[in-house]
Amino acid sequence: MTAELVRGQNHPLSHTRLEIRVSTGHPVLACVSCTDAGGVTREDLVAHPASPVLPGVAVPAESGSTSRCTLDLDAVPEGVEQLSVLLALPGRAVPERFGATAAPFVSVAAAGGEELASFTVSGLGAETAVVAVEVYRRSGIWKVRAVGQGYAGGLAEFFADQGLATAREFAGAVTAASAPADARTEPARLGTHGDTAGASAPGAGQAPAAGATRPGNTPLGDPATPPGPGTSAAAPASVPEPDPGPRPRGPIDYSHPGRRTAAPPPPPAAPEPAAPGTPPVPVAGDASGWSMEERLYNQVWGMFEDLARAVAAYRSAVEFAESRMDKELDQALADPRARIGSGGEAARAAARAKCEELTDRARQALDRDLAQLTAESGVVEPALPAAYARWDNPVWHAYRVPMEIPMALRIGDIHLPEDTRLRLPLLVRLPLERGLWVDGGRSGSDAGTALDEGTLRRLAAETAVALAARLIAVYPPGEFSVHVIDPAGSAEGPLAPLVETGVLASPPARGAEGVRSVLARLTERVDLVSMAVRGDAADALPPGVDTSEQLLIVNDFPHGFDDRAVNQLRYLADEGPSVGVHLLMVADREDALAYGPVLDPLWRSLLRITPVPDDHLADPWVRHCWTFEPAAVPAGSTVLHQVLEQVTAARRSWGR
Repeated sequence: MTAELVRGQNHPLSHTRLEIRVSTGHPVLACVSCTDAGGVTREDLVAHPASPVLPGVAVPAESGSTSRCTLDLDAVPEGVEQLSVLLALPGRAVPERFGATAAPFVSVAAAGGEELASFTVSGLGAETAVVAVEVYRRSGIWKVRAVGQGYAGGLAEFFADQGLATAREFAGAVTAASAPADARTEPARLGTHGDTAGASAPGAGQAPAAGATRPGNTPLGDPATPPGPGTSAAAPASVPEPDPGPRPRGPIDYSHPGRRTAAPPPPPAAPEPAAPGTPPVPVAGDASGWSMEERLYNQVWGMFEDLARAVAAYRSAVEFAESRMDKELDQALADPRARIGSGGEAARAAARAKCEELTDRARQALDRDLAQLTAESGVVEPALPAAYARWDNPVWHAYRVPMEIPMALRIGDIHLPEDTRLRLPLLVRLPLERGLWVDGGRSGSDAGTALDEGTLRRLAAETAVALAARLIAVYPPGEFSVHVIDPAGSAEGPLAPLVETGVLASPPARGAEGVRSVLARLTERVDLVSMAVRGDAADALPPGVDTSEQLLIVNDFPHGFDDRAVNQLRYLADEGPSVGVHLLMVADREDALAYGPVLDPLWRSLLRITPVPDDHLADPWVRHCWTFEPAAVPAGSTVLHQVLEQVTAARRSWGR
C-alpha cells in the first residue's frame, strides 16, 4: 500500500535500493545533497547534472519535466545520515517560480517498481528551489520524510543553508550544467564576456525574498496535516527568522500564533542500541519540531502511525494465513476419495498447522512492535505538557496559567483491541477547527448499553465540563470565555466546578428565554467580527465587542430550542470557528429526530466523542476502528477545582 504523505510526515522504508520519481509538467533540475549528522554537506557530496553519479546516488544529467533519481542506501558514503532531494527551476526558466505552475509530485519506489510513498509539494509561492523529500537514517532504520521547504533565492540559498562557503558559484555551475545539450551554446558565449551569471539560478547570491524562504504561520490544518519536517540545526546564523506569512490585518487573528509550516530542526540523535539487534531506547521528544511541545506532538502522532501500521500488518497476515488454509483444504478435498480416510485427515491437519504457524509468526512480530511502543509510551506520557496530559499526570498539580496557546489539546485516549493496555493520546489542534459533540445517547458499545439513560447523560455532561476546563486552563488569562445553555437545569451538578470557581462569562442560561438571549448575543458577535475581518476593518468594531475566543456549551439539546434558535445554532457551528466561536454540544441524537434531515449537517460538522469507551473513530489511512475513551477526572480528585481557581485568580490579577 502506498503511503500518501503530507508535509512533515515520515514513513519507514522497507528497501534500500530506491527510485525517486518526480513529475512537474515543466523542466526542473534534480539534485541530491548528502549531509552528515550535523546537517553539513560538501560539494563532492552533491549529485547534480554536472556530476550526476556519486557512490549510491545517481541523478539526471539534464533538466526535464520528469526526472528519476536512484539511491542505493547501502552504498552511500560513510557518515552520510540524510539525503535531500532538491528540485530547482533552471536559469531563465518559464515559469519563474514554483507558485506559478502545478505542484510537483514525488513518488518513492523500490528498485523493483513497488511504490512505497508519494508526496505532492503544494503551497509553494515565490520559491525557485524546493527540498521535496528527505531520506534519512534514524537508529539504523532508513525513513523518508515529506519536506516541501522552498527557497526564493534558489540553489544558492539552499547550498548556503547547507554550509557551503562557495554556494553562489557552485549553484551557478550546477544550473549551467542542467540545460539540454542544444541549449548550452548561448550561456557559454555569455561566459566569454564575463556574464556567467546569466546561466545561474534566479536570485542566486541575492538575499532571500521575504515570506518565501521559510513560510511561517499557516491557517489551521486538518488533524492529518502535521508541521513540516526539519532543517539542519547547524544552519548558518545569517539565515533570517521565519517570516510570519500572510495573516489577517488588524487586532483580530484566530490563527495559532506559533504554528509553522517551515521545516523545523531535525530530531535529536537517539542513543545507540546497547547491543546489535537490541531495539533503540525510547526518548521523549524524539521527533522533529521547533520546540519540545511540537516534538512531543509529532512523536505522539508517529506512535499512532506505528501502531496502525503494525496492527494492519498483523491483520493482513492473519487474513492471508486463513485464506491460504481454506485454499489448501479445498484442494485437498476436491477429490471425493480424499474426504475420508487418513489421507484427508492428514491434509486437513497440515493446512491448519501451517495456518497456526503463520499466525504465530505474525503475532510474535506484533508483540515486538507493541512492546517497543509500550516502552515509548511509558517514557512519553510523563513528559507531556498539561495540554497533552491526562488529568492524573503530576504536571497538573504543578499547573501555572500559561502565557501562550499550546499547539493541541488532549480530548481522550484511543486504543485497538489487539492491546487494550496501550493507549495513545487523541490530540486535536488549537484553535478548534470544528465543534465537539458529546453523545449522551446509547451507543453500540458494551459500556454504553450497560448504563441507564440518566447515568449516560450525567457522564456526558461531566465529559463536556472536563473538556471545557481543559480549554480554559490552556489559554492565557482573558483569551477564552465560556457560555453555558442548560435550559432545564439538568446539568447543575456536573456544571458546579465551572460555576463555583467563577470562570463562566455569565451564569448558565435557563429556559427558552435564556437560550434566545445567549444565541442572539453570540450570533451578533460572529456577524460583526466576520464583517470586520472580511472588510479589513477590525479597528471599526463597536466598543464592548469581546474578540476573545468563545466556547458555547449546549446541554440537553434540543430542549428549549425553537426553529429560530436551531437555525442560529447551525449558523454558529458553521461560521463560528473561523472567528473564534466554538460549539460543545451535549445531546442524544434521538431526542432531535423530529427535525428529520434538517439537522444532519449539524451532526456531521461536529466531532463526535462519547462519555464511555466506544469504537466509533475510524482513521482514513488503514481504516482501523479505534476505541475512544474520554479524558475523565479521577474519582475524588480536586485537581479540576484547583486548576480553575488558579485561572480565576490569574484573571483577577490581569484585570480580565
